[in-house]
Amino acid sequence: MNLTGQQLIGYRESDESNEVFPALDPRNGFGLETVFHEATKKEINEAVALADSVFGEFRDRLAEARADFLEAICEETMALGDELLERASAETGHPLARCEMERTRAVNQAYVFAELIREGSWADARIDLGDPTRQPMPKPDVRSVMQPIGPIAVFGASNFPIAISVLGADTISAFAAGCPVVVKAHPAHPGTCELAARAIIAAAKRTNMPEGVFSMVQGRTTNVGTWLVQHPKIMAAAFTGSLGGGRALMDVAAARPVPIPFYAEMGSVNPIFVLPGALKEQKEQIATGFVSALTMGVGQFCTNPGVVAGMESDDWDEFSELVAEKVADFAPATMLHAGIHSTYTTGIESRDESEDLELLGKSSAKPDPEACEAAAYVYQTSQQGIMRDPSLLDELFGPASTLVNCGSVEDMVAIADKIDGSLSASVHGTDEDLIEFRPLLKVLQRKAGRLIFNGYPVGIEVCHSIHHGGPYPAASHSFFTSIGTRCIQRFVRPVCYQDWPDAQLPMALQNSNPRGVWRLVDGKRTNEALEL
Repeated sequence: MNLTGQQLIGYRESDESNEVFPALDPRNGFGLETVFHEATKKEINEAVALADSVFGEFRDRLAEARADFLEAICEETMALGDELLERASAETGHPLARCEMERTRAVNQAYVFAELIREGSWADARIDLGDPTRQPMPKPDVRSVMQPIGPIAVFGASNFPIAISVLGADTISAFAAGCPVVVKAHPAHPGTCELAARAIIAAAKRTNMPEGVFSMVQGRTTNVGTWLVQHPKIMAAAFTGSLGGGRALMDVAAARPVPIPFYAEMGSVNPIFVLPGALKEQKEQIATGFVSALTMGVGQFCTNPGVVAGMESDDWDEFSELVAEKVADFAPATMLHAGIHSTYTTGIESRDESEDLELLGKSSAKPDPEACEAAAYVYQTSQQGIMRDPSLLDELFGPASTLVNCGSVEDMVAIADKIDGSLSASVHGTDEDLIEFRPLLKVLQRKAGRLIFNGYPVGIEVCHSIHHGGPYPAASHSFFTSIGTRCIQRFVRPVCYQDWPDAQLPMALQNSNPRGVWRLVDGKRTNEALEL
């Protein structure tokens, strides 16, 4: 497929700006095929206006039609073949196998959302039947159901060019809900984004979706994202990225004359707490698992474990030595792009200068800065060091982590309390450990969106129950997830109908229940029709 580098506005292409930028291979800094046009404000306005103009039509499409659209996206994505994988690898440095894994994840989650909306209970239809004979006042007939809110802005993530980008859960769940989408492509992998966008457009045409249900704009300046979030017809935005970028756009969304929800997944240190019983029994296995999680994907996961706390003891000393040995074996590898590499390098230099940190171990091989390579680093400090300098708990995106020596249960609780909101927190322990360290567990329940027992935070299971979010700054709103089927709830709102004619109600609320969805009727779950 020939890339054009243009904006994809509905079914047409646009390149009004003369300002262009290249796609770069981070492994050598070379420019790849095609330059990409920076979107103008006029083009962004056109994309959003088109999305808004078709919202009513798309919203009213039957769930079966939207499900067909999602399945067509899967088929068109697979039809791209190796071209998508090769381009993603060239733009990110990811191995082809990693890119294939991402494609599988993206396709599978789209199929899951198709099943979800066909089944229908996600919309939470509720009916409380009226009683005109009730005294002293008649009881009204009250019914409610979740309904889509309008055009959604989606920002692709840098670290997952396929699975959390144009084809990610943000886009797919918005479509499933009945919302048109305008994607801001990530400038680090614009070619991958264009290929994915063209697969969506092909699927939209195949399934006779209205033109404008999807558009994509390119850009590497902050203006493009700002203009998109500021547009009065955008009803919500979803973002995965840095705390700085997410917070800036979050403030833009809040400053609008009519503020909108901005669902951002941002910074997280994902602490691991290794309790004494588990350490005594499995220090080798825990050290191996931790270093594997730390270095997976060159540490470029939002669930990368940036802090590990344990109780001072001979076992902890042996564990620390094991970690240092295993980190030394990590071969430096290419990071996603020069910007991330520069931030990581600066962060390591800052940590090396800290009086409260001691370098415990690092990759024995030297990284090649010309290839954006990163080495792995593990530092150590004490609970007192963290109290003196809480910035040591700040996220450093890459394969770097800090071991924290604690002298008591109270020290561990203090560390947990000092950590900002996190996507995950992991605890390695025995049943006895969990009883002794109950105060720690209570703090972690307030600090993290996902609590992991005897495991590691990377490798998220995409399923109905998963929650990928957490208290700020891990996410802008801890109630919602950006992965798993619950993420559809970000793009809908409850609409209540009181004493409404049956024929004019949404299908999920009609007495006959034509789709047979599960509903809450007078407080009881049923999928039966109502005989009134």
